[in-house]
Amino acid sequence: MLRAYKTELNPTTEQKTKIRQTIGTCRYVYNFYIAHNKEIYEQEKRFVPGMDFSKWLNNEYLPNNPEYQWIKSVSSKAVKQAIMNGEQAFKRFFKGESKFPRFKKKKNQDVKSYFPKNNKTDWTVERHRVKIPTIGFVQLKEKGYIPTNAVAKSGTASIQAGRYFVSVLIDSNEKPKKDIEPTNGIGIDLGIKTLATISNNKVFKNINKTNSVRKLKRKLKREQRRLSRKYEHKKKRGEKTATYSANIAKQVKKIQAIHYKLTNIRNDYTNKVVNEIAKTKPSHITIEDLNSSGMMKNRHLAKAVAEQKFYCFKQKLECKCKDNGIELRVVDRFYPSSKSCSCCGNIKKDLKLSDRTYTCQECGLVIDRDLNASINLANAKIYKIA
Repeated sequence: MLRAYKTELNPTTEQKTKIRQTIGTCRYVYNFYIAHNKEIYEQEKRFVPGMDFSKWLNNEYLPNNPEYQWIKSVSSKAVKQAIMNGEQAFKRFFKGESKFPRFKKKKNQDVKSYFPKNNKTDWTVERHRVKIPTIGFVQLKEKGYIPTNAVAKSGTASIQAGRYFVSVLIDSNEKPKKDIEPTNGIGIDLGIKTLATISNNKVFKNINKTNSVRKLKRKLKREQRRLSRKYEHKKKRGEKTATYSANIAKQVKKIQAIHYKLTNIRNDYTNKVVNEIAKTKPSHITIEDLNSSGMMKNRHLAKAVAEQKFYCFKQKLECKCKDNGIELRVVDRFYPSSKSCSCCGNIKKDLKLSDRTYTCQECGLVIDRDLNASINLANAKIYKIA
C-alpha cells in the first residue's frame, strides 16, 4: 500500500538555499512552458507536449542562451516533473475539468519540487533525518514519524509560510483492515450551517464559526489592510509600479503564516471528524457528489463553501474507508436527498434553502432538513462505488 507522509524539515542555511533554488527554477520552467505553448499555438495552431518541450529546452534553447544556464544547476528530474505538471494542466483544460493553466506566483508558494529515486541511497529514511536527492541528508523536526522499515519511492519538497516540508511516498506491506461485525450503513449530508449531519443523529459543527477561527480571520483582515497600505504609499511617493520591497515581503510572510494556521485548523478538524465516523464501523458510507465549483459561483455562498473544504473531506473519507475496508458510495448530485421524505418517499418540490425543517404533506413527518437528507442517502439504491 502506498502512503504519503508529510512532515517539517529542519534544514541548514545551505540546504534552504538549495531547496529555494530548486522550487524557484521549477516555477520558472512551469511558467515558461505555459508561455511557450501559448506562443506556438497562436503561430502554428498546435500543442507542444511536455517531452518535446524538455528536449527543445535542453538541446536548443539552453545551448544558445548561456544566460539561462542556471536552470541546469538544480535537479534535472525536478525540472522535468515541473514540465510534465504543466502538460497535465493543459490536458485537464482540454477535457473541460479545469480552467486554462495560469502562471504560478512566487508569493503564493503553490510550487513543489519533485525528486524521484535515482539510486538505492536516495530517499534513505532514518528516525531523525531523510536523504533528499541532490540535497543530501536533512534533519526532521518530528522524529520517528516516517516509518524506517518500508521502502521510499519518491518525495516532494515545499515551502509554506517560511517553513520547509517534505512529503515522502512510502510503499508498506500493510493491508486494508476488515471489520468482522460492521454496523449498519450511514449517510452523510454535508452543508454550510454544519459540516456534516450523520443519519445516526450525529452532527458535526462548522469549525469556521468558532471564536478561535473568527479571531484569526479578523487578524487576517487587519494584516491584509496593512499590506494594501504599503503598496498605496509606494504609489503616492511617485512610483508608477509598486515594487516588492523588504517590508512588503515581511508583511506577506505574516499573511502567509495566518493562512497556514487557518488551513491547519480546518485540516485537523476534518481529520478528527473522518476518524470519528470511521470508528463507528459502518458497513457502508453514502455521500452526495456535490458540485463545489457550481456552488462557488454564488457570490453569497462562495466564501462559506471554500472554507468548508468539501473536496478535502471527500478525499480524506475515501482514504479512510480504503484503510478500514468500508464501502464508500457516491450518489449523483441530482438525487433529491433534501426534498424526499425519509418516511414515505414523497418529494417536496417547493422546498426552499431557507426551510431548515422538513414537513411532509403526505405522512405528516416533521424532521430536521439535514437529518432527513442523510437518512435518504443512507437508504439510496442507485449509487457508484468510490
